[in-house]
Amino acid sequence: MLIEALVVSCLLGAAIVFFTPDRYAPKLAFGLSVPPLVLSLYAYVAFDGSGNALLGGEIAYETFAEWLQLGPYAVNYHVGLDGISLPLVVLSTVLTTLSILSAWTPIDDRQSEFYGLVLLLEGSLIGVFAALDFLLWFVFWEAVLIPMYLLIGVWGGPRRKYAAIKFFVYTNIASLVMFVGFFALIFGLGDAVSSTGMPAIAEALRAGQLGYLGTPTVGVPPDTLAIAAFLAMFVGFAVKVPVVPFHTWLPDAHVEAPTPASVLLAGVLLKMGTYALLRFNFTMLPEQAATLAVPIAAIAVISIIYGALLALAQQDLKRVVAYSSVSSMGYVILGLVAYTVYGVGGATFQMVAHGLISGLLFMTVGVFYNATHTRMIGDMSGLASKMPATATVFVAGAFGYMGLPLMAGFMAELFVFIGAFESTVLPAAPVFTAIAMFGIVIVAGYLLWAMQRSLFGPFELETDYELGRAPVHDIAPIVTLVVLIVALGVAPDLIFEMIRDATLDVVEFGFGGGS
Repeated sequence: MLIEALVVSCLLGAAIVFFTPDRYAPKLAFGLSVPPLVLSLYAYVAFDGSGNALLGGEIAYETFAEWLQLGPYAVNYHVGLDGISLPLVVLSTVLTTLSILSAWTPIDDRQSEFYGLVLLLEGSLIGVFAALDFLLWFVFWEAVLIPMYLLIGVWGGPRRKYAAIKFFVYTNIASLVMFVGFFALIFGLGDAVSSTGMPAIAEALRAGQLGYLGTPTVGVPPDTLAIAAFLAMFVGFAVKVPVVPFHTWLPDAHVEAPTPASVLLAGVLLKMGTYALLRFNFTMLPEQAATLAVPIAAIAVISIIYGALLALAQQDLKRVVAYSSVSSMGYVILGLVAYTVYGVGGATFQMVAHGLISGLLFMTVGVFYNATHTRMIGDMSGLASKMPATATVFVAGAFGYMGLPLMAGFMAELFVFIGAFESTVLPAAPVFTAIAMFGIVIVAGYLLWAMQRSLFGPFELETDYELGRAPVHDIAPIVTLVVLIVALGVAPDLIFEMIRDATLDVVEFGFGGGS
């Protein structure tokens, strides 16, 4: 019942905070975010699962109960964790607690509602990573949209309504496309499945039990159905990631969102898309993924290079970090399509590493904005002399993004590059890997340029108030994230061992397991 305790503690905390006076809401929300964090850390320490939850592995903290019947299909309450989902659950609880702490300074209006929505978002995210029945998973998947839409639309910047509606429309239409694609597979499996359980569907698809959608005379043949469903799901999840060309909603959402919402959006919500791609496309339909390996890899490297070039052209520091996420998610896609242990495992490790690093950078930009009331790079010269601790943390985060050794970003990219270079599924794998590696040069270019202009040089910002050190509740979250980033860089097996164990089945069940 540990997963239920996690979700219920988040939802109960949200309900309590909603009805709390504003003056008590920040500290109460922080306190109520600690039990889910402690539970997730306990789940990590006591984890005894093995293998992949969808491919017959031993599922940790599993709960199964009959729910309802939809025609011939049973919909069950089925949750559990494996080495892929557990690190993302821990990431969700860590970033939620830290983002609540970082919100104490910027959020001064309707605080009880804001913090209640953050806790509601946390509970929904945990459900996405823990659900093992498709319809249950889809309920949590859609539930995430509501609090994030409100966080952007109510507490965002001047164009918050436009950004919130754009976010909602893009992701909701993408969800519909994905939903149609997945149910086409279920209908194509016919009598081979009797429930919407993801393990059962994965097993039937892997066993080649997909038949005609309709009749052999007028229906869709299995091969065509599998490719069409793969593409529908890929598009639906690619919008959430997002990858080029589905990325245009992300910079608007980030720029208008309040900083704590940006932290959760980049740190966890984007991982919903890559997690779903791994679970559905690359686990259930490996042959179709291999058939489309070249165009998928092309999308990955285009996202890496194009996202980095867009970041290079920005003047708003928050927009720089936003476009960096587009580039970073390209590495995840490249690792997945490689179908090697280090490729798929490195892609999963990159989800966690990017979550920590992007969260750190967004929080740090928020601290700068709280003090200066500007995010324009050209206006922030010399901040290192006025806010040395915050500037030091920002430099650490930027080097983490660049892949500095002994930091999580370096290990994530190293795993992906090793796995992608040795791929036997992806034609011309060394070429795609080399192009992706060049993206690091561009990343270094725009981050060094942004740091040089915003942190160093003479202080020229004209203000009516004295800039000084940021308060402790602003510094504590970003320092904590730096510690976690270094810890995963120095000792990646803190999570990579369990990730590798769960992704090994994905590779072996598909193509024999390369390195």
